[in-house]
Amino acid sequence: MRPVGAIVLGAYIDRIGRRKGLMVTLAIMGCGTLLIALVPGYQTIGLAAPALVLLGRLLQGFSAGVELGGVSVYLSEIATPGNKGFYTSWQSASQQVAIVVAALIGYSLNITLGHDAISEWGWRIPFFIGCMIIPLIFVLRRSLQETEAFLQRKHRPDTREIFATIAKNWRIITAGTLLVAMTTTTFYFITVYTPTYGRTVLNLSARDSLIVTMLVGVSNFIWLPIGGAISDRIGRRAVLMGITLLALITTWPVMQWLTAAPDFTRMTLVLLWFSFFFGMYNGAMVAALTEVMPVYVRTVGFSLAFSLATAIFGGLTPAISTALVKLTGDKSSPGWWLMCAALCGLAATAMLFVRLSRGYIAAENKA
Repeated sequence: MRPVGAIVLGAYIDRIGRRKGLMVTLAIMGCGTLLIALVPGYQTIGLAAPALVLLGRLLQGFSAGVELGGVSVYLSEIATPGNKGFYTSWQSASQQVAIVVAALIGYSLNITLGHDAISEWGWRIPFFIGCMIIPLIFVLRRSLQETEAFLQRKHRPDTREIFATIAKNWRIITAGTLLVAMTTTTFYFITVYTPTYGRTVLNLSARDSLIVTMLVGVSNFIWLPIGGAISDRIGRRAVLMGITLLALITTWPVMQWLTAAPDFTRMTLVLLWFSFFFGMYNGAMVAALTEVMPVYVRTVGFSLAFSLATAIFGGLTPAISTALVKLTGDKSSPGWWLMCAALCGLAATAMLFVRLSRGYIAAENKA
């Protein structure tokens, strides 16, 4: 549902406005979260229970498809001159707070509740916590002012024009998807796949895996604004190409070192190293993606590229990593997938900035 939400809600934000659009996306996310938290059990309403949970997840995915893009575009358009990378990096940095909190909640629930209690009713607790936070975010967003960049636009394209511009600039969308590939792949590996990889492949405890996940979230939070700020000083291309090259050179030997004698310390050090890649790269990448997208479709273009990369690269990272380990028998083989994503990021960076330097993207942005 993320790509669908990126197209539908992204077009809405580009046509109606950043502030109004962000309030709509939050309302949809809130409805999905509340539905999951309150849905009766299977014994009460039968098959309607899983159907309603699925509907709630679809609503969340529909909203999530444009949430990051909408907020990132808003931050890029209110940023002070020379600080766009630093401003936009805080969208991703704020997500890391959620990761740390989620890991803490999961750790606490595992300690205080038994497996049966979590399966029966404990799983609802994180969703209720989310429902409590959403009203606060709604009040914050309602207080926002529309960006000057949007207000000063003389032409407000209709939906048909937005889709036509997206189709015309499919090369930029494709390159943008590849640019995001390293971000989503690395993020899913160091957060989503870490607990599974630690337990089933490296034979570490669930407790150790959750602790590492929390440490990674803190590390991401630190490196993201640093990456954005450095890209404001030395340029997006320098940061993006430097990090992708470093990832290509070091990922395989680092994974080999981890799997040679896996323990908590090695796993922590390796994932913190990958966290450095993610934070520095993503800090520069988000600003770069807002800058290369055609102005009239900035939100939908950004969101579509990010959603496609999340679905193709990030979402498949756990499955592909697991398959690589099973097929090769090599515990370090997920490193090849990480290197593939880094190569995609390197190629996309080179292509986008060559086109930008030659004026091709600027010309397309005027369309």
